[in-house]
Amino acid sequence: MTGWDEREPRDLAMLTVPMVGSVVETDDPWEPYRLLDPAGVVVASVAEYLKDLQAIGRPETTQRSYALALLRWYRFLWAAEIPWDQATRVEARDFCRWMQVADKPARVHWRRQNTAASAGPSVPSARIPGVANPVTGKRSPGRKYAATTRLHSETVLRSFYDFHRDSDSGPMVNPFPLVRERRGGRAHAHHNPMEPYRAERSGLYRPTVATRLPRRIPDDRFNELFARLPSHRDRALVAFYVSTGARASELLGSRGGDSDAGQQLITVIRKGTRALQPVPASPDSFVWLRLYQAQMQGIVPAGRDDPLWWTLRRPFRPLTYPAAYRMFQRVNASLGANWSLHDLRHTAAYRMARDPDMPLTDVQWVLGHAQLTTTQIYLSPVPEEVIASVLAHHARRREAREAPPTADTTATAYRPESLNVLFSGGAA
Repeated sequence: MTGWDEREPRDLAMLTVPMVGSVVETDDPWEPYRLLDPAGVVVASVAEYLKDLQAIGRPETTQRSYALALLRWYRFLWAAEIPWDQATRVEARDFCRWMQVADKPARVHWRRQNTAASAGPSVPSARIPGVANPVTGKRSPGRKYAATTRLHSETVLRSFYDFHRDSDSGPMVNPFPLVRERRGGRAHAHHNPMEPYRAERSGLYRPTVATRLPRRIPDDRFNELFARLPSHRDRALVAFYVSTGARASELLGSRGGDSDAGQQLITVIRKGTRALQPVPASPDSFVWLRLYQAQMQGIVPAGRDDPLWWTLRRPFRPLTYPAAYRMFQRVNASLGANWSLHDLRHTAAYRMARDPDMPLTDVQWVLGHAQLTTTQIYLSPVPEEVIASVLAHHARRREAREAPPTADTTATAYRPESLNVLFSGGAA
């Protein structure tokens, strides 16, 4: 195999990476997702890797996420005309450089294809790439690949080539190596048990991601958002999200027998452990759920093993995450906001963590966090509250400067003639 520094330099500025190939969902439980090449043929190397992910217990959502990251890498290799098993550190390095500098491929929704050309400056600021939303303060996705996307790609590709190296079906050297000083030895070999663990085996091309605090929805904004929800189903969903802190996919997977209004519990399947866990919810969430069930009575199956959430239009189907996401997008559009479904989980976590009568370990159990340190981030000050506190501090200082001296202050102050004698040398 050619050495990593012996190939001709590649002009990335002239490289065009077309959007060829695809990741398709199947109805086969043994192979939920497939990566197809430009000719529509299944990529065998990815298929074997996805089978390994399934064997070690990764859920279908993870398999899809990994397949999409591999599709981005294969598109780059197809454009560079390099077989996947002949990729070296040159291709890995150039791919990471390309993801940093190149713009993401623009994918226009079919409903907006006829109006995209005339949108121009009339596009709302909430949809302009990289611009902060005036309502939420959250920036919309930029034109470049986010650091988190590049980090995820590096993790997936290093794992992909490790798998094929160990099974003797790929290159002998992983194109995505570890950091030079961390290649040998056991990770955490000299770890102090009194200190937290650190990432000692990081990828060489792994980007640095800034730590960001979770963003919650303020109570007044949440009330506005909840008032715009168009149906009992949507109100029940949002009420459960913001009171249980469950992930969107966890709540959407609930069945008819998972809700217990008498105990105010709803059972979800945790994303990581796949364990069944009953989580408490607010009373109003069960009220909205009952109104939704009465509305759909006799229209959709309502057995204990039937899905709890359904679409509202015929043909009725179980509600999926993309459909719930689009529902939330429509409500956001009416407010000019860009909240996400996951922000509801953050909102619930902040509310529970700020309750002095609720132990943080209880919040950890409700959220399903494996480590308490993950839950502790919700104890961090909220930027809006910090800004309001600092502005109040400045206002108090201004009021103190402008306030006239009180009688007590005048009585205890030094007399001017005494200060003159002490500092100016005047006669007593």
